[in-house]
Amino acid sequence: MAASKPVEPQSGSGLPRWQLALLVGTPIVLGVGAVYLWNRSRGKEKQGKKNGERKTPEGSEAEMILSPLDRAQSAKNKGNKYFKAGKYDQAIQCYTDAISLCPKEQKGDLSTFYQNRAAAYEQQLKWTEVIQDCSQAVELNPCYIKALFRRAKALEKLGNKKECLEDVTAVCILEVFQNQQSMLLADKVLKQLGKEKAKEKYKNREPLMPSPQFIKSYFSSFTDDIISQPLQKGEKKDEDKDKEVLNYCFLSSGYLKAKQYMEEENYDKIISECTKEIESGGRYTAEALLLRATFYLLIGNSTAAQPDLDRVINMDDASVKLRANALIKRGSMYMQQQQPQLSTQDFNMAAEIDPRNADVYHHRGQLKILLDQVEEAVGDFDECIKLRPDSALAQAQKCFALYRQAYTGNNPSQVQKAMDGFEDVIRRFPKCAEGYALYAQALTDQQQFGNADEMYDKCIELEPDNATTYVHKGLLQLQWKQDLEMGLELISKAIEIDNKCDFAYETMGTIEVQRGNLDKAIDMFNKAINLAKSEMEMAHLYSLCDAAYAQTEVAKKYGLKPPTL
Repeated sequence: MAASKPVEPQSGSGLPRWQLALLVGTPIVLGVGAVYLWNRSRGKEKQGKKNGERKTPEGSEAEMILSPLDRAQSAKNKGNKYFKAGKYDQAIQCYTDAISLCPKEQKGDLSTFYQNRAAAYEQQLKWTEVIQDCSQAVELNPCYIKALFRRAKALEKLGNKKECLEDVTAVCILEVFQNQQSMLLADKVLKQLGKEKAKEKYKNREPLMPSPQFIKSYFSSFTDDIISQPLQKGEKKDEDKDKEVLNYCFLSSGYLKAKQYMEEENYDKIISECTKEIESGGRYTAEALLLRATFYLLIGNSTAAQPDLDRVINMDDASVKLRANALIKRGSMYMQQQQPQLSTQDFNMAAEIDPRNADVYHHRGQLKILLDQVEEAVGDFDECIKLRPDSALAQAQKCFALYRQAYTGNNPSQVQKAMDGFEDVIRRFPKCAEGYALYAQALTDQQQFGNADEMYDKCIELEPDNATTYVHKGLLQLQWKQDLEMGLELISKAIEIDNKCDFAYETMGTIEVQRGNLDKAIDMFNKAINLAKSEMEMAHLYSLCDAAYAQTEVAKKYGLKPPTL
């Protein structure tokens, strides 16, 4: 299920709006005193001519009228003309003159001159000089948006992403998140930082077994998965017929023991028992390889999973069902690694070798949705339903695919048709929790909040241990009633049910950011990071965490805080 988006910051929240512009110089006002000086100088000039002498250089009195600030402004204006003409060396010299002429107490003007010189250095790609001059400007005027943003861009060019993020975060807050340019830079840097950190963290992370609820939900998405089926007659321990022989077979097979542990939800022992079967070259080697690979994927160790999946796929004596299942799982792994071409190849190969396997079309349909190929996704769901008419999950996901296509395409008649389809699904499959959950998301989009709330209640009634449903219901309370207390209570309940639900920690962290509780938000994001099931998920979570941390640094440096709930 797709996670709901965090609440957008609200504009008009009382945050100061800084309106900064370059000063164009103060006009000189010629008053009575200036006229007197002018007349006096004319008189002296006449007197000098009468005496045949010239007492003062021409124009000296006019220069005496200009204050140091006026002279600095004049130098700046000259620099602006050079800048517009693309003569950056001359512009830099003029701005340097303006800086040296400007009185130190004129901080606003001085900060402008530094920022202007930084702009000229930027045109020459002199990033270090840009940073130095912008830093001077910001020191003089801590909320100078132009200087902060120009420094952020220069820091990015030099690869200093952390400080770049802090500067662009300050800019976003000052602009009340209304400027697309600064928000795009923040997003770009956050993604880069997230990918870098996730790559390092994921490579060295400790494997972590997901919750039993997650594992059961994962296996429930397969109908033709041999390894997830219960032990068959003759495989179980302590059966009455030929008990002694059967117990010997059971005890000698690591794979059968692993299957028994699956039924007992003793998941931590499965990988080791499968390894025993594989190393002994037992009867169930192919099945053990696939089961071990599946649990490697579940604990987030795709590096260990891939060789096992490769072996099963290339085993001529393995059943078609096993090989197709391995292709589905490797294809899903490639999609998590953002390799859609390899993923598509595996799903297509699975369809070729086992064309009547409903799981192939079901999971390929989900892939197509992620690739925004909705029509192809619907075709795959239709094929799955044709092979397994009782597949409630495929029916519900087909409705959701059609709904998203109609909703994003702004087609009201098709939206209504998809909503009617959801009604039909929950009528025919009243025990399918996923049908209610997907319908609830569509109802929320349509702002039918009361009906959506009822659908989530149905989900909880059918699957009281599904933590994700509580998170979605909590988010609904925020959007519907702005009931922060109830929303947080439901998300806390999700964590209580499943303390390994990364989605719950992520959502809680997002809400705490909106509340201004940045330290708590960072703690929630870090918990989610440790539970992330893929490098891509981890990169996203690091981006959220880094955004929150940047806000704490901006608050310390400049006293700036974004709007809060």
